[in-house]
Amino acid sequence: MANQKQQQYIWLPTLLALLFIVGVLVGTALDSNSPILSVHQNAHALSDLGHGKIEEILRYVDAKYVDGVEHKALMTEAIESVMEDLDPHSNYISAEDLQNVNEQLAGNFEGIGLEFMILDDTLVVVTPVTEGPAEQAGVLAGDKIISIQDSIISGVGMKVGDISKQFKGKKGTQVEIEILRRGLDEPQKLTITRDEIPINSIEAAYTIEEGIGYMKISRFSASTYEEFMRHLERLVEKEGVEDLIIDLRHNPGGYLQQATNILSQLFEEKDQLLVYTEGRTVKRTEYKTSGRNFFSIDDVAIIIDEGAASASEIVAGAIQDLDRGVIVGRRSFGKGLVQEQYNLHDGSALRLTVARYYTPSGRSIQRAYDDMNGYDNEFMERYEHGEFTNQDSVTIIDSLQFRTSKGRLVYGGGGIAPDIFVPMNTIYFDDDFIAYQNKVAPFVFRYIEQYPSVFDKDNIQISDVVFDDFIAYAASKGITTDTTQVNAFRPELYRLLEARIAKQLSGNDGYYEVWNRRDPSILKALEALQSTDPLKLRALK
Repeated sequence: MANQKQQQYIWLPTLLALLFIVGVLVGTALDSNSPILSVHQNAHALSDLGHGKIEEILRYVDAKYVDGVEHKALMTEAIESVMEDLDPHSNYISAEDLQNVNEQLAGNFEGIGLEFMILDDTLVVVTPVTEGPAEQAGVLAGDKIISIQDSIISGVGMKVGDISKQFKGKKGTQVEIEILRRGLDEPQKLTITRDEIPINSIEAAYTIEEGIGYMKISRFSASTYEEFMRHLERLVEKEGVEDLIIDLRHNPGGYLQQATNILSQLFEEKDQLLVYTEGRTVKRTEYKTSGRNFFSIDDVAIIIDEGAASASEIVAGAIQDLDRGVIVGRRSFGKGLVQEQYNLHDGSALRLTVARYYTPSGRSIQRAYDDMNGYDNEFMERYEHGEFTNQDSVTIIDSLQFRTSKGRLVYGGGGIAPDIFVPMNTIYFDDDFIAYQNKVAPFVFRYIEQYPSVFDKDNIQISDVVFDDFIAYAASKGITTDTTQVNAFRPELYRLLEARIAKQLSGNDGYYEVWNRRDPSILKALEALQSTDPLKLRALK
């Protein structure tokens, strides 16, 4: 048992590191598509670097090498080799990957608008996008899609990516699906006309306590500021919100201008510096408040974690440096490099770092990357060092001291350290817990399908009977642990089950309303907003 636990301890941090690195790589791509700076290539200067030597070598290899080679693969490897010698966030994006990245940034794509899951080799509809093509054609949550364009997809082992490609397509084109629906004896065919589908970057926005609003921002896309203002108008004018919690956990970044536009709405002053960028060939560029905030927000709390990067760190850094609110959670990722995108002739793109971000106090958000291996492994090192669970283990570089607008001491060295620390719940990285977690969504879908009226959507609470049914369902799928371990998991499994039920009945707002009821970071943010403790929020104003 001891060896098993030791092995688990060794590989779990590695898995966590990989997950967050993947997330931040997505954020890197998002950031670098932003028209932040205007940098023009000097074709003559570039050609002088090698006079086409790389291309010449590749042509010789292609024409004369003893074995056959794939020219495109060689070129890609050569480019990636160059990128590896630069910084962690300069990268080459293939034409295939670029389309997906740009869709996330644009805030929309063209398709039928459907959230689905694969359950026992059957495609089931979780929810159609509100007022989207699928909903307008009559698709309902719970429908089983058995064929697309007369091609059977149920029971043939199709992958999610392959199905998504069939749903996506040019606006105005049509796709025919065949569905099975509870209560109908025969399959039903529906024709759906593809249209533009929004990708919401604000996953939830609701009144979490009287006078306090909550927003979960998952990325900073081209539509984020517009979404933010729409939600803020409803929360302030219709629901009486005065204070605001902005949840940026796991947000990998995005468009700088979207982040600064949102920040500008949180300050009354005009020309207040929010962030600036500067590089070797790029002059200092400053981003300031507009002085045109449309709604009055009193106190602000920003929630961050080790997955919050780039534009998320710009928001947190400005709020902290200008003493506008309180930062809750754990130290952010530390990605403060600005990329420019250069589109290449074959549809691929080069994302090249041209500058760095600096907070109003002059802190660089970017952590050191002189040791690239250490950079890639920092998440694991932070985990093993205990930084995610113990505030006393957080590494601070004392030599990089800065002062906020009211004289509070903050530190540079990469990332934003919170004002209020909240430890990570490591149970979510336990092997057995993950096995149970993966069965929550299919169990909930089946349960609600079988008992559609058993839960009150306005007051979701599961009973011990439902929990026991879930444990039995997991056991039927080969997941079994002893009673002691199940009891250790019980509080978080209850929370997962209730939140998933809320999502299926009420969408993302319902999910977060239930999930946040017992979220430690949310509770700390609420405590700070409701406190008169001068060491917390009120004294910062």
